Amino acid sequence: MTTNLRSSAAPRRFPVSRLLRTVPKNPLALLVDIADPTGIAHIRIANRDLFLLTDPDIAREALVTQHRSFIKGRPLQRARRVLGDGLLTSEGELHLRQRRMIQPAFHRARVAAYGTMMAAYASRHSDQWQPNATLEITEQMASMTMTIAGKALFDADVTADAQLVGTALSNIMGSFYLMMHPFGELLLRLPLPATLRLRQAEQQLDGVIERLIAERMSSGDHGDILSTLLFSADQQGQFMDAATIRDQALTLFLAGHETTANSLSWTWYLLSQHPTVEAHMHAEIDAFGGQLPTAADVDRLPYTRAVLAESMRLYPPAWAIGRSAIQDTTIAGRHIPTGAAVIVSPWLIHRDERYFHDPLIFDPSRWLSEHPQHPKHAYMPFGAGPRMCIGESFAWMEGVLLLAVIAQRWRLRLLPGYRATPQPSVTLRIRGGLPMVAEPRAVKHDTNTHIPTH
Repeated sequence: MTTNLRSSAAPRRFPVSRLLRTVPKNPLALLVDIADPTGIAHIRIANRDLFLLTDPDIAREALVTQHRSFIKGRPLQRARRVLGDGLLTSEGELHLRQRRMIQPAFHRARVAAYGTMMAAYASRHSDQWQPNATLEITEQMASMTMTIAGKALFDADVTADAQLVGTALSNIMGSFYLMMHPFGELLLRLPLPATLRLRQAEQQLDGVIERLIAERMSSGDHGDILSTLLFSADQQGQFMDAATIRDQALTLFLAGHETTANSLSWTWYLLSQHPTVEAHMHAEIDAFGGQLPTAADVDRLPYTRAVLAESMRLYPPAWAIGRSAIQDTTIAGRHIPTGAAVIVSPWLIHRDERYFHDPLIFDPSRWLSEHPQHPKHAYMPFGAGPRMCIGESFAWMEGVLLLAVIAQRWRLRLLPGYRATPQPSVTLRIRGGLPMVAEPRAVKHDTNTHIPTH
């Protein structure tokens, strides 16, 4: 292992005061401290048991084979005050029904149809950059993926909403430590600055989503994902009610751009630190001769996809996957009592030398083999089991196409002396943003950036 782990059969007492000091500052360091080389650590905080899983097979037990014994962890349960009962937070039969209704919107052919739009939006957005200007890349990626999510989900141009939604989302992410806090239920009810910002963010996001829903209701079926929510019935012939549609639309909109924006930001950072990798990726992309790639071209970009895969290994969007036991169960021979918290840590599993050679080295070539050397659940940037991200194929295609389109014409250089630091929230952000200089590349490119309609 690359971390300093200790083994213990009995639960280790963990002071609440230490948890309160560490969680807001560096929860990743807390995971390293708690982890056990057996792959399942057991600590007790106050009167609650917490199990940290860092072995792929043990993680599979919790997320796949015994998933019915668990619901989402407390932080995401508390996030229901913002997201309602969307796919990310709903449970049981409600979640299964919702997923079945939404799944057709993410059919492979439907997702592929968005490819041309993704490339065109990326081209139009990056064409506005000025040569050698300093850009805040996390904001640029968020704005880019937000407009793509708006088009795919709502068949709408949400460019004018980008700043408002970005600020609201940052305020929600900034309050995540309250949702992780042992006394989070109480703190979220108090008029603290963070909770006041959270309430304002809720109202702002609701305003945007309700407007987009009203516009679709009045204009009819556009073939977008919102139309699926509005006009499709389940197997019993029932339609989603207004509250459920709001919850699903908000969840898909936020999740549909946040994780991809963060993954792309981390990828640009890593590329700036590894010029040889960057050169290999440029060579693959330049073979297109400046033509915008489409969904049909993604298979012609294996190295670009490998770069993205390796970035998400080192900086997984879902850095921790939380569950809460709703019944007594057994995992890896260990008794998990009702009410216990269970955390699966992709952050630690992805960086374990037992599964990845030289795990801290950025090496996209490890993904070019047809036969991966690691166990299946040693790599899970989108989760695993029935709660696996429904938009995974959408995110892969978007990530590869945006990397290719931007890298066709720009080389992003990190400001000297700047170091990107992880900020674990609902997703793994970059603390303080990512200032980079956009250097133009001498590659002719297609100037036709027409945005297709459905």
